[in-house]
Amino acid sequence: MLKPGREKPVINQHPWVFSGAIDTVMGDPAPGALVDVVTASNRWLARGYWNARSQIQVRILTWQDDPIDADWWRTMIRRAVEARQPYLSAQLADGFRLINAESDFLPGLIVDCYGGWVVVQALTLHIDQRKQQIAHYLVDVLTELDYPPRGIYERSDVDVRRKEGLSQATGVLWGEEPPPLIQIDGENWRHLVDVRRGHKTGAYLDQRDNRAYLAHFMALNGLTDPAARLLNLFSYTGGFGAGIDAQVVNVDASYEALDLAEQIAQMNHVPAARREFVQADVFDLIRDFAEQGELFDVIVCDPPKFAHNQGQVERAARGYKDLNLHCFKCLQPGGYLMTYSCSGAISPDLFQKIVFGALADSGRQAQIVKHLGPGDDHPVALTFPEGEYLKGLLLRVY
Repeated sequence: MLKPGREKPVINQHPWVFSGAIDTVMGDPAPGALVDVVTASNRWLARGYWNARSQIQVRILTWQDDPIDADWWRTMIRRAVEARQPYLSAQLADGFRLINAESDFLPGLIVDCYGGWVVVQALTLHIDQRKQQIAHYLVDVLTELDYPPRGIYERSDVDVRRKEGLSQATGVLWGEEPPPLIQIDGENWRHLVDVRRGHKTGAYLDQRDNRAYLAHFMALNGLTDPAARLLNLFSYTGGFGAGIDAQVVNVDASYEALDLAEQIAQMNHVPAARREFVQADVFDLIRDFAEQGELFDVIVCDPPKFAHNQGQVERAARGYKDLNLHCFKCLQPGGYLMTYSCSGAISPDLFQKIVFGALADSGRQAQIVKHLGPGDDHPVALTFPEGEYLKGLLLRVY
């Protein structure tokens, strides 16, 4: 039962009910159990799952008074899968997101596909308790749609599970275990993905379309001759250099990621002279480049999440500003900066203001060429603005 006046977000179909909005818990629901959400006057609003250990104590599954049973799960999973029909039609050869948690109205559940293997993240207790059933529902739905998976692998090894009282978990949920590296095919580029140990579920699928866009943009603007230089910061396995016929410097703190990036470049027959792989602290290196007068035609700055909550926003803003300031200093006149934030606590408006502040301090001029976000396999529910975590800007800098 909600406190008086706290029902509006639920009525507006926001999927989270925080502990501070709850007045009374009737009965003694077990952790992960289904509960009904009612107003202070006992009017039924929604049904979701309960976890008293989490600050988000109820995550809502439905605003209809329907049972949450096997048919409900199959229906919701099928709806999400069918929305990715263009990706399925590629015979699962590419990597893409199949279920995007709250934004596909299945809170706590992430499902990605890589070349026929399905990777599941159970972020919450309720999803964790039902992950074997969910794996079988996924197999049923994908098989019915004529895209049977080879195996379903769990990558529930993320820190957010601790807030739900869960430890990390990985392993096969169904079918074959994935190989050490899975090959997926992008446009004119083959990728290798480690779904068992790689970042997230193996790759940053939310940047897939932006990587393809950058390759197309550079080709369109004559930035693919041997003299053109791209600096790829926080490069991971080098995705933003994929398919780009230019000098690419990939910088990351992880030796393992850079080693895989080099393997991928070799697999795609990229001359060794066209790719450089630098293991370094990006903050230190970009400052050194700025002091040394190193200049690039294009810089991609795609750092990890700096702000995990509102309390970290101020510190994160300083980090983003410092990075972008030195990126501006390292660009040729007329060059391009593709810069991102994946911190959900940083709004698109705030991020643009942070980048503006860095520009002002750099003494440069810039134009916004394009606002950037994830691909359409990462939809954002209109009632869940928190789902809009990835935001980016492509800037022309003078």
